[in-house]
Amino acid sequence: MNRLFGAKNTAPKPTLQGAIGNLESRVDSIDVQLSKLNAELATYQQRLSKMREGPGKNALKQKALKVLQRRKMYESQKDQIQQQSWNMEQAGMMQDNLKNVMVTVDALKTTNKELKKQYGKINIDKIEQLQDEMADLMDIGNDIQESISRSYDIPEDVDEAELDAELEALGEEVELSGGWDADTVNAGELPNFLQGESVGGIPDFVDEAPLGQKVKEAV
Repeated sequence: MNRLFGAKNTAPKPTLQGAIGNLESRVDSIDVQLSKLNAELATYQQRLSKMREGPGKNALKQKALKVLQRRKMYESQKDQIQQQSWNMEQAGMMQDNLKNVMVTVDALKTTNKELKKQYGKINIDKIEQLQDEMADLMDIGNDIQESISRSYDIPEDVDEAELDAELEALGEEVELSGGWDADTVNAGELPNFLQGESVGGIPDFVDEAPLGQKVKEAV
């Protein structure tokens, strides 16, 4: 039956890389033949350089010419095979690029689905409302900071001349009010301008008597 209808071909189909490998093997074998032909031509060249013109030299030239023709044939075949190999390599690069493109497209599709799921859960109106609330809170915080950091009516810095004038004026007031002498201060008595109308001459807001009065009471 197989002779009549033919058997099913179960051999694996050739791949692009396999075909390129076969072509490279053929190129290697051609290179071996070219090396042999070049060596043969070199031998003929040396022999012809030492021979005189005549029938023997002409016969040797014909042999060298046939070798040269064979070398050109092999070189032409090598160029064709290399061109075929290059075309296959380009096809392989296009195939690899196509695979990379398909992988990229699949990744983009998956990412697109995930982004739609994630962004579908986000309410833009709520985000805008949250931004408005945050802006209002920032404004309130700024107002509070400005209110807390507000400065009061603090006098300007006093220079030494103004200080001297104030001290001099204070000394004049002490002299006009009767002043106090060293004996009075050493005795522990209050100056006249500090003596009030309360009993014992001690102001109502003073909790304890002066040291001099305590000594007198103890005596």
